[in-house]
Amino acid sequence: MNQLLRHPAAAYVLLLIPAASWAGNHVIARAAAGLVPPASLCLVRWAVLAALIGMFTTEQIQADWPRMKASAPVLIFLGLVGAGVFGTLQFVALKYTTALNMGVVGSVAPAFIVLASFLLFGDRLGPLQLTGVGISFVGVLAIVSRLHPEMLASLSFNAGDLIIIANMSLWAVYSACVRLRPAIAPMSFMFALSVVAFVANVPFAIWEFSAGQTLKPLPITVAAILYSAIFTTLLAYVCWNKGIELVGAPRASAFLHTVPVFSAILATTFLGERLELYHVVGFVLILAGVTLAARPQQAVARKSR
Repeated sequence: MNQLLRHPAAAYVLLLIPAASWAGNHVIARAAAGLVPPASLCLVRWAVLAALIGMFTTEQIQADWPRMKASAPVLIFLGLVGAGVFGTLQFVALKYTTALNMGVVGSVAPAFIVLASFLLFGDRLGPLQLTGVGISFVGVLAIVSRLHPEMLASLSFNAGDLIIIANMSLWAVYSACVRLRPAIAPMSFMFALSVVAFVANVPFAIWEFSAGQTLKPLPITVAAILYSAIFTTLLAYVCWNKGIELVGAPRASAFLHTVPVFSAILATTFLGERLELYHVVGFVLILAGVTLAARPQQAVARKSR
């Protein structure tokens, strides 16, 4: 099994898992918007995750502790950028923006990741990979506009959209810099991120409490905490980090364009929405683009020769 997960082809599966998990999180987060304080929710989310990981992987964490301590600045940076701030701003943004805008604005993430990887580490994508990112982005626009381009011109952007753009910038930096993490087990890495994110959310949760915003024992609160801790965070982050390790952040970024695909699947399955022609066209374009973007540049070069 370990040998299979080291093969670059495994990235095709690994990177689809976080996309599906984050699509589900949009449904949960949108339902909880206005009912659940974002920082308080994330505080409990990271506490639950840290407790679960610490409970079942104590020996591994102890074995990795010397390397974790030596790389504390890197872990703190990644924990703040990719977990503490990013995770909370996701829930904040969904209080102010619509699902339609989330699809459009959030689609800048692959471009941001490619740019951050180039600026910070000199990573480049080949022409075919860049074409693939572009094709998948067109597929996202096809779904969002419902094959009516004029709809894009009528979109209005608000504070929530600006938060999404800022948040995608943070995710881009995290994705590019995740290569700097120390050589520790995935669960030890997630434990470190969880602790940093928990501490980072403490002052904001206190501010929410002082403003009268408290977590209430509602079903939506429990669902949001459990889903965000287990699927949005633990499963999604582990698969995303491993996928980046296998194919690099620029190529992995194209898989973020599959989030609208999974969102449409969830909407038609659980919300009773209809599958339309624009969904099919968008799916085909997105999958074609992701397939191109995820191809190894060496293979592309051999084929062109």
